Amino acid sequence: MSLCLPRRLLGALLFIAASALSTGAGAQFLLKSSGSAGASVVTTPYVKADLVAHAPQGIAPGQPLQLGLLITHQPDWHTYWKNPGDSGLPTQLDWQLPAGLDAGEIAWPAPRKFPLGTLANYGYDGQVLLPVAVTVPPGWRADPLATEATFQLHASWLVCRQECIPEEGRFALQVPIQGTTALHAAAFQAAAEAHPRALQPGAGSSARVQDGALLLRVAGLPAAWQGRELGVFPETPGVVQTAASPAQQWQDGGVWTASVPLSPQRSEGPEPLPLVLTEGGAGVQLALPVEGGWPPAAALTTVSPALAAALAANAQVAQAAQAAVGTPVLAAPLTTWLAALVGALLGGLLLNLMPCVFPVLAIKVAGFARHGQDVRAQRLGGLAYAAGVVLSFLLLGALMLALRAAGEAVGWGFQLQSPAVVAGLAALFTLIGLNLAGVFEFGSLLPSSLASLQARHPVADSFLTGVLAVAVASPCTAPFMGASLGLTATLPAAQALAIFAALGVGLALPYVLAAWLPAVARALPRPGAWMDTLRRLLAFPMFATVVWLTWVLGQQAGIDGAAALLILLVLLALAVWTLTLRGRTRAVLAPLSIAAGACAVWVWGQKLVEVQPLPVAATAAPAAVQAAGTWQPWAPELPAQILASGRPVFVDYTAAWCVTCQYNKQTTLADEAVLQDFAAKGVALLRADWTRRDPAITAALGELGRSGVPVYVLHAPGRAPVVFSEILGRRELRQAIAQL
Repeated sequence: MSLCLPRRLLGALLFIAASALSTGAGAQFLLKSSGSAGASVVTTPYVKADLVAHAPQGIAPGQPLQLGLLITHQPDWHTYWKNPGDSGLPTQLDWQLPAGLDAGEIAWPAPRKFPLGTLANYGYDGQVLLPVAVTVPPGWRADPLATEATFQLHASWLVCRQECIPEEGRFALQVPIQGTTALHAAAFQAAAEAHPRALQPGAGSSARVQDGALLLRVAGLPAAWQGRELGVFPETPGVVQTAASPAQQWQDGGVWTASVPLSPQRSEGPEPLPLVLTEGGAGVQLALPVEGGWPPAAALTTVSPALAAALAANAQVAQAAQAAVGTPVLAAPLTTWLAALVGALLGGLLLNLMPCVFPVLAIKVAGFARHGQDVRAQRLGGLAYAAGVVLSFLLLGALMLALRAAGEAVGWGFQLQSPAVVAGLAALFTLIGLNLAGVFEFGSLLPSSLASLQARHPVADSFLTGVLAVAVASPCTAPFMGASLGLTATLPAAQALAIFAALGVGLALPYVLAAWLPAVARALPRPGAWMDTLRRLLAFPMFATVVWLTWVLGQQAGIDGAAALLILLVLLALAVWTLTLRGRTRAVLAPLSIAAGACAVWVWGQKLVEVQPLPVAATAAPAAVQAAGTWQPWAPELPAQILASGRPVFVDYTAAWCVTCQYNKQTTLADEAVLQDFAAKGVALLRADWTRRDPAITAALGELGRSGVPVYVLHAPGRAPVVFSEILGRRELRQAIAQL
């Protein structure tokens, strides 16, 4: 599709942006998420969990097929091995596979010890893959029409630092039946190397209990291990004192011996004793006969006292995880919450400079002029406007939090992902524009009791103007807003709604201050003929907003949807005009125009709400190698794939309904010097389009601590991501690229 049309449509849009800102300022990716049953990625504040697959020869009998849960921990957090130690629970995987396929047990990589005072745990930090081999039996055949097999997983894990948070996630992954699926080959290879290899111990190897300790004797260990201290990990929980350091030594002939204190709460006496020994990241798995048997054991305990205490301590702060993304609700520390409130207040202030708010602020300028000499009316109007803004922010925030709690993947500006909402706003701004242009007066169309409401109740008029300001401001994300809104996803309702209220206070504050400062009223000219000229001039920003909304709807519902909206808007304008006529002309034309509008809604209205599927180029995962300076559609695992090849990645999280996004796209991201810098450093350019609802993009934004667009992120191998300001500057972007 040619880019000429969007550029022409954006010409008027950029006029709004300039007016507002002038006041201040080679292999195809084959895996995909299944939207019906879940996603392949679940992100929480503590871990990122990915369902991945490895099928280098496709899915067929006799060919290797592995699935795995790839867990990436936040710093200082860890999950658990099959023997979690003194406190913890092992990760559980519950599979739903295509008929005939069978999943084996987790091939646990060798763990490491996490000391915690007098206790210790066994588990994993950083990144770990828990692989599972899937058996494809002889004679298995896929459905003749099927090209992909769907694998579903319900996983639960306990993630701990000093506190412990139980989490879970539902995953779905579609794997091609034919072809190669090997994007995570390196991760599966690393997991295979980290899995302890089976070792048949040499003659004389054994375990025996003596004086409250487990004495181990092992022959036949790797020669490279001799003389080194080994890690000792019993596979059976509760056998030894996990925190104790084994007293160990090497004897002649390469025989290793160790003494490990028995656990006073020992409830198991396995025979033989399964054991994992590790050294330098490598491990062996063996089973030792227990000479003389085990002494009597204590009563069986299902959960250790340490784990029970940890879970009880967190019961008040670890709420039920969200079904879609598994994000727990945690009260923020006071300092963090106060910083978020300040950020929200500043973000709301800066929102007044965003181009999406300009049309409504223009209406308020006219209101200032109208009441400039009536200080009392001006002040009451300011307070009413602030009330409308703050209440609307609270209602919008409550709706967003409720949808998230119900498992919906939504973020800031989510309502404009609905074509019906976009069409409704376009109709509203068309009516406002026609009214400002003088085509009609509300008093001529409405009964006198309704037509006089504005004059009789100016406070209500100001309140509704505040509601309208929030409706058009919600697509924008100003500086400081992003981090504060992102935090609301993990906060209790009271703390989260306070942040939304602070946003509203920031947006309304300039107008309230202006309304209450006498100097502002004195500076305004007296009402006169100039006000009629100003009013008609303000109609054009409204019509420019309609152009933008039509373009947004075209991105969602296609060119037919945009055309249907334009037809309906023309008929709406016709109906309004005919209602301004008098006598027999009105009696004839008005019903005909209204009937034509109703018929058009019946015929073409469905086009407005039908979200068109993305074109193939936007849905198929692109190749990792691209020409310099060209943009690729974003896919959930594509940034990691490109980073693994050694290339940096720049991701533009954008949406057609985000005016700030379009402004940055036409300025900084179109700058020739910036594009040359990207090309010189070999930066892959990805664009994540959030115009339509996309849970994968919502999850990716949440992982970055953001809840809306625009968001700009520069990833580089071995470095932390760099997140830029919502108003993207050439200098800051070029400086970051130069440091690659």
